[in-house]
Amino acid sequence: MKARLLSSLILCGALAGCGDHSMFRQNRYGTFSKAALFKNGSEAQPLPVGVVAQGDLARAEAAGKPPPVDMALLSRGRERYDIYCSPCHGYSGRGDGMIVQRGFPAPPSYHSDRLRAADAQHFFDVITNGYGVMYSYAARVDVRDRWAIAAYIRALQQSQHVDVADVPELRSKLP
Repeated sequence: MKARLLSSLILCGALAGCGDHSMFRQNRYGTFSKAALFKNGSEAQPLPVGVVAQGDLARAEAAGKPPPVDMALLSRGRERYDIYCSPCHGYSGRGDGMIVQRGFPAPPSYHSDRLRAADAQHFFDVITNGYGVMYSYAARVDVRDRWAIAAYIRALQQSQHVDVADVPELRSKLP
């Protein structure tokens, strides 16, 4: 009796797994293949109007409003600048970084009249979107760090064009 019950349970268990293989062999569409399921016949569907990716609203708000400049922001900006920007732009911002010394096209100097007149938003936008042969750093550098780099570039520009008369405490440190 026990053997018969045991064999019945084993048979029922085996038959239960035989019917539906949809979990193992699922129909799917390849990228950009035809799909009769949709009206336009394409597998790749456009996003509905008004769709916003999660976190984009906060990111967009942070991108439009620079944080207040303080020593912590400038310190972070220098750190990020040294990592991401100095290989091409150089530590002084003159466009003479290590990559340029090895044959890559030189970026413009931050100390040119055009870039000294540019606002911080310009540097933020170039970091975000790229410019010329510089590619976008939007995926590599966080929004707040882009603002920090822009602030540091401003400090770098000022440090290279300061008049000693404007900073009397420096006069005693000069040779």
